[in-house]
Amino acid sequence: MHLLLRTLLRLFLSRRRSRGSLWGESSLPLRVLLTDLDVARHINNGMYFSLMDLGRFDLMVRSGTWDRMRARKWYPVVSAETIAFRKSLTLGQRYSIETRIAGVDDRAIYFEQRMVSGGEIHARAYIATRLVNRTGRPISNEEIFAEVGPPPADLVLPEWLHSWRQANALPGANRPAVHSWLVSGKPQGRR
Repeated sequence: MHLLLRTLLRLFLSRRRSRGSLWGESSLPLRVLLTDLDVARHINNGMYFSLMDLGRFDLMVRSGTWDRMRARKWYPVVSAETIAFRKSLTLGQRYSIETRIAGVDDRAIYFEQRMVSGGEIHARAYIATRLVNRTGRPISNEEIFAEVGPPPADLVLPEWLHSWRQANALPGANRPAVHSWLVSGKPQGRR
């Protein structure tokens, strides 16, 4: 909820920006706001992912994909994400969120996103996403590509990214995912 107004504003403002391709790159210029900071006076580590949502929305709106998704009542969800930090972004600093699709596999569409300031990468993230309908049913890539067009032939998902998602995946929502901390093969509880 903390970025709800900024997200709605982004959905509106991105319609006024130049059109682009879903399979191209998007660059969204921003400035670090007071609400983005933590007690160390730089962007909070959790805020990076929230801000990167704005970059993905910008790409989807400017490519026309957002309107097609909404017409079909499809919604984007994140299934996995990872980030690496290099330099802090601080109050008032100008930066851009650079966004592109890094590839696809049979279950996800992968975005690469970078926070860039002064020509330098400050943080880089990879986000595995899916589209679901109102009931939560995942939309197949075949359905998505029929609606928005297929990915370019030269868009090849790096094997490490596919392996990363598989290694970090939890069971699907219809399968059990029982919680138990194990120490030496025995369940342990807190006392």
